[in-house]
Amino acid sequence: MAQQTAAKRKPAAPRKVKQVKTVPFKWEGKDRKGAKCGGVIESTDAALVKAQLRKQGVNVTKVARQSTLFSKSKPIKPLDIAFFTRQLATMMAAGVPIIQAFDIIAEGTENGNLKRLVNEIKTDVGAGNTLAESLRKHPKYFDDLFCSLVESGEQSGRLESLLDRIATYKEKTEALKKKIKKALTYPIAVVVVAVIVTAILLLKVVPQFESVFAGFGADLPAFTMLVIAISHWLQSWWFIILIGLIIVGIAYKQIHLRSKPFRDAQDRALLKFPIIGQIIYEAAVARFARTLATTFAAGVPLVDALDSVAGAAGNVVFYNATMKVKEDVSAGSQLNFSMRTTNIFPALAIQMTGIGEESGSLDDMLGKVADYYEAEVDNKVDNLTTLMEPMIMAVLGVLVGGLIIAMYLPIFQLGSVV
Repeated sequence: MAQQTAAKRKPAAPRKVKQVKTVPFKWEGKDRKGAKCGGVIESTDAALVKAQLRKQGVNVTKVARQSTLFSKSKPIKPLDIAFFTRQLATMMAAGVPIIQAFDIIAEGTENGNLKRLVNEIKTDVGAGNTLAESLRKHPKYFDDLFCSLVESGEQSGRLESLLDRIATYKEKTEALKKKIKKALTYPIAVVVVAVIVTAILLLKVVPQFESVFAGFGADLPAFTMLVIAISHWLQSWWFIILIGLIIVGIAYKQIHLRSKPFRDAQDRALLKFPIIGQIIYEAAVARFARTLATTFAAGVPLVDALDSVAGAAGNVVFYNATMKVKEDVSAGSQLNFSMRTTNIFPALAIQMTGIGEESGSLDDMLGKVADYYEAEVDNKVDNLTTLMEPMIMAVLGVLVGGLIIAMYLPIFQLGSVV
């Protein structure tokens, strides 16, 4: 394994680019041939925009900050970046010059923000920067893993194939995230719907029945009295309860943003949830395998690739496990043995990794591991959805049915007396 790792050429260490807040500037001018031109560039001030355009031979006549207050442009989503990468890879593989490829992509998108981003990258590349350097100026959309893979592709002369791999990686990871979000959202939706329906019945329906019961002049059943008492309590305190829920939501968001121990504890707790925990676990295994397969195939040394994998783990349990694997591999252990000692990775993933190491096709076997666990996540999410649909009906049936029974019990009781 040590020889296999050494055979991979290590790319130059990525430059750390300080993230500076930029705003869009709309510019107009004339090119070297005297033709009118214009566009939008993200920068910190107008002077830098002018200097940047002069380097490209543009005689700038007007630069003004573009107002974004009423902008209707859609935000740039990860799938937009995947689509951009796929288009760029396809056109470069077809022999289209990179600057022309940027023009085609920008012209073909209806997302104003994406168009502006592509034009900024084109401007930087046209000024002599490498594609990786240009992408690193936009860390919001292109993370270290993305930029490192592009840099590796530029250095090895395999940029088109690396862009294609990156596009596949982005598409599959975003599809996986979507599945996880669906798995987490569905149970929450059940609870929310149940709470809303119950609250409406207690606040609006029960009081109407109570006014009818007042004329009976008889003792009400204990179950009916309990429901009426809950209705009174909710009518008195609903506003405070609502404010309390809002405060709890805001507090949770702030703690989640500011407290790493809280996020870590949440990650560990999610893995222990029935059904959902297994989905999150298998998704993390798939993400580990997919990221490692992509980086290792790009020529990134295994130890450095594991750094990228840890950064993309998305769960503290797998982050810690990956860093432990990295330490063991750095000390000379085989990858599959290092994975086994963490007691985190499933036996199938460890065995397939070992086969890949022995056969010299580690990236291919890791890709198959990712495919397998992505399919498992798909199946489990579909099964969860199928299971939750009757559960929603059952929960709502119990709540609504229970309240209806509580309200009609006095009527039935009165009828039996008569």
